[in-house]
Amino acid sequence: MKYVNYILIIIGAFVAMYAKVDGNQNQVVLIIGIVLLMIGVYRISKTIPSRKDDDDTTFNNEN
Repeated sequence: MKYVNYILIIIGAFVAMYAKVDGNQNQVVLIIGIVLLMIGVYRISKTIPSRKDDDDTTFNNEN
């Protein structure tokens, strides 16, 4: 599943760059590329543990 996230990011980045290269920018293609990019980044960020959770458990263990 994590490869799907990376593929979404790569496809989204290429689509967004392709939409920017053209003289007549297609806004729909640009928005689709940005949405794909953001979905991939969001899905990856969900798997990263929160730093706040680590600090809370350390503080509670010291008491």
